[in-house]
Amino acid sequence: MTGKLTLSILAAATLTFGAAAKEVKLLTIGNSFADSAFKFLPKVAESAGDKVIMDRANIGGCPLDKHWKLVEKSEQDPAVKPYYRKYTLRDKLEAQKWDFVTIQQASHLSWKPESYMPYAKNLQEYVKKYAPQAELVIQQTWAYRFDDNRLKSWKMSQREMFDKLVDAYDQAAAGLGIRLIPTGEAVQLARETQPVKYVEYDREALKSLKYPDPLPSEAGSFAVGMSWGSRKNKATGENERYIYNDPAHLNDRGRYLQACVWYGFFFDKPTSEIKFVPEGITEEDAAFLRATAQKVLDARKK
Repeated sequence: MTGKLTLSILAAATLTFGAAAKEVKLLTIGNSFADSAFKFLPKVAESAGDKVIMDRANIGGCPLDKHWKLVEKSEQDPAVKPYYRKYTLRDKLEAQKWDFVTIQQASHLSWKPESYMPYAKNLQEYVKKYAPQAELVIQQTWAYRFDDNRLKSWKMSQREMFDKLVDAYDQAAAGLGIRLIPTGEAVQLARETQPVKYVEYDREALKSLKYPDPLPSEAGSFAVGMSWGSRKNKATGENERYIYNDPAHLNDRGRYLQACVWYGFFFDKPTSEIKFVPEGITEEDAAFLRATAQKVLDARKK
């Protein structure tokens, strides 16, 4: 009887607290589009009863070819320590028994399939050499918001950038024989299916705004977006106000969505187990973002 009671208690505990707690050790080799995962992923994992240990070998705007060239320089001259001026990639790889190592392409090259190889393959071999126990995966990054000027110079729509980068990442993942984190697909799906969608503003009207005029609404945006900035006028030496716009990097909604995708991917658990909700995000919106993350993860498993 006592044994049955104990088993019943254990079964109830399993139902109450979900699957057993996990600890995941994760190293990123990337840029700011990997940095954004660090803000919320530890809290997301903790809220679900798990733990993530994270470190990074990231450099802002750094593409795969530059990461590899830095490896070559460090191998030739150990004094070359490109990561925070203290570490080589080998240092980072040997610092822990990593479970996973991530790579990704710089966003401005993400839609160009020819930009990935042979650098991604070279990095894969390097990871195998110095962190043989780790699974290498590739993070699919996201398309810029419609108002990024680079899209105009590329003669490309936001959706076209997304479609092209999906194809490029799929080719890279297949060529390397590794799994893919579908962050970009999650951001795009959320953009297209959210109840309140981001409204494109009149760019010409924006030019007539003067500080402190209100800026276009950022409701429904996943990018950092617009704010009034201050800079020194080189001609006059006086401070002047200008409209700062970042249509590429994720805001907190985007970072939370990214963290939910990463949690589901690395812990292999449903995003519904996540209890953490960042300040400034409503419970309803957080539930939508968690569900969106789960949809893309499920779609990739089929």
